[in-house]
Amino acid sequence: MITRTAESQNLMEPVYHSGKSLGLNKSLISRHAMTVLKVLGQKGYDSYLVGGCVRDMLLGLEPKDFDVATNASPEQVRHAFRNGRIIGRRFKIVHVRFGREVIEVTTYRGAPAKTHQDERTHRVGEGGRLLADNIYGSLDEDAMRRDLTVNALYYNPATDEVLDYHDGLADIKRGLLRVIGDPVERYREDPVRMLRVVRFASKLGFEIEPSASEAIDQHASLLTNVPAARLFDEVLKLFHSGSAITTFEKLRQYGLFEYLFPATDNILDKEEAGYPRTFLPLALTNTDRRIQQGKPVIPSFLYAVLLWEPLRQFKEAAMRQGLNEYDSIQQAADQAIVEEISTVAIPRRFTAQMREIWAMQYFFDQRRSRQVYRLLENRKFRAGYDFMLLRASVGQASQDTAEWWTRIQEVDEDERRKMLMSLSGSSKKRRRRKKKKSS
Repeated sequence: MITRTAESQNLMEPVYHSGKSLGLNKSLISRHAMTVLKVLGQKGYDSYLVGGCVRDMLLGLEPKDFDVATNASPEQVRHAFRNGRIIGRRFKIVHVRFGREVIEVTTYRGAPAKTHQDERTHRVGEGGRLLADNIYGSLDEDAMRRDLTVNALYYNPATDEVLDYHDGLADIKRGLLRVIGDPVERYREDPVRMLRVVRFASKLGFEIEPSASEAIDQHASLLTNVPAARLFDEVLKLFHSGSAITTFEKLRQYGLFEYLFPATDNILDKEEAGYPRTFLPLALTNTDRRIQQGKPVIPSFLYAVLLWEPLRQFKEAAMRQGLNEYDSIQQAADQAIVEEISTVAIPRRFTAQMREIWAMQYFFDQRRSRQVYRLLENRKFRAGYDFMLLRASVGQASQDTAEWWTRIQEVDEDERRKMLMSLSGSSKKRRRRKKKKSS
């Protein structure tokens, strides 16, 4: 069990509220989260729901994830749950898995001692970024280590008490995102906090407190200090939260997008044939619509969308050098992926799917009869088809092509054969050469 560290000082005292008085609906709490709280209590540990789940319940929203904070160490939590697993080295947490649902359990974070020498628990890199942060402490200290006031609310369902350390309830009412402590220092500790602030502002429709907003403007380049592997999941959170288009606009407003997708950002400022490039905004709007409708979204499609504009540019350059269109697409895909993974490390299984989606665009445009069934049976056909529809919507593919591929999925087998025979006839006419005149 964790106790208060020697460095605890200048700590805030919480204000206690009853959940009932705040209109907090307990029925929104996952039964698995309740199980975790119950088991920890039976083992003699304190535990609370914390962070986004409490914030969302206070806003009347159904939380997607549940986080638990406790005075039990990661090892003690692991021993309490056979289905628990310690993950992370920089910041140890325990994932307690119930089928597809994961409850994230963290030990109260303590205030790091200024003279702390044990690099296994606390290590700071150049620029102030925390490389290891496994000093444990009290609930009061943990509240000081949270990033935003609206995320530093703790709820105990057993007593129906909400603990508010930083006027987080008032900020929720005001619709304000306020960083706990000095924003510059907190962003230096973990630059990903800038992305979290933008994500929550977009998702909740909250304003960003001026000093926190100004610090993002001035320190966006801190993102270059974040490991590329960590940014892959952060990008998914940014664009798969249901507010992708607003998030995209804010990322560009604050100069953050260029540190995530530098090649794409560079191209977006350049008009095409005198018009703004609208493919990416349209695709992100479509992503929001799918999420709101409860339809699936996949990482490979998102990243294929985000890197499409630089791929088109690389493809055109390759064709000017004499490569045919299909080989140009393959070469451009290599270039787009290689350049991006130094910034955001996209796992190979997703880059392989991205290549499939991009390559399918060539075959969609060609409409060769021998390729049609192969495309229709491809496990990524739907993703490639949706991608092609987006291209058609902005004039990058013909509406006739889009309508043809839509129709061939809807018709019966006899009609499908007729459509394919029509294609075969057209291709034969194109290939037929004129006979030479006899001399």
